[in-house]
Amino acid sequence: MNFDISQLLEQWDYQPGQVVVRKFKGKDGTQKIQLRVDLGILQMNAEGRPDGKRPYGHESLLEHFISQLEKYRNGHEGSDGGFTLKPEDCAKLQQEAIQYHHRYICLFQLEDYEGVIRDTSRNLEVFDFAQTYAGSEDLAWSLQQFRAQLLMMRTRARGAVTLQEYGYDALIGEIENGMDEIKSFFKDTGRAEMIEQSPEIQSLDVWLSDVKEKRPLTEREKLLSALDEAVKKEDYEKAAQVRDALKNLKT
Repeated sequence: MNFDISQLLEQWDYQPGQVVVRKFKGKDGTQKIQLRVDLGILQMNAEGRPDGKRPYGHESLLEHFISQLEKYRNGHEGSDGGFTLKPEDCAKLQQEAIQYHHRYICLFQLEDYEGVIRDTSRNLEVFDFAQTYAGSEDLAWSLQQFRAQLLMMRTRARGAVTLQEYGYDALIGEIENGMDEIKSFFKDTGRAEMIEQSPEIQSLDVWLSDVKEKRPLTEREKLLSALDEAVKKEDYEKAAQVRDALKNLKT
């Protein structure tokens, strides 16, 4: 068996600072994603757990630990009191979450926004699960520290879908909601001072400004702009015509 992948690397250049990714159907008939990195190629499944494994017969470790929680509740009269994730459990969940992180970054580059929403929402479940059942706040934070970046990526994916389906005004609302989510996260975790320095909030704020500039004017906004221009030029006949158009627009 030839293990040398030099030919593959020569045919697909690495580009510093860019996410170079492609999607294809594997020999097993399933969709695969490849990410070109400086020292080689990362390959992952497009669905399910990225590495294709099924830990303890479940789709993911998260599903396994949720199953363990249900078993615990069944043996404790429905109570989850005393159920705790060990440090090694949190470490494994974090490692698995990183796999999904790599994939949703690739999916975003491929403009598979629904896939990004799926994987970011899945990782949020992991963070929430660890927050509830980790043995200490430090263990919980080992995952929660990535929440701001994850919320930003989910907001960008949701925003792309929202723009296609509902337009610019809905997109603006989606971005503002995403920024509020990140701010609330920092406040709720006692890290409000990080809001001003958050690169995730800054990134969304730049996007918000760009979207507002690109948003097409409504008919009413166009008329108001024309009215303002006519008044500045003291073209009162034109101003009167625009006012009439505004009245007709209201009716």
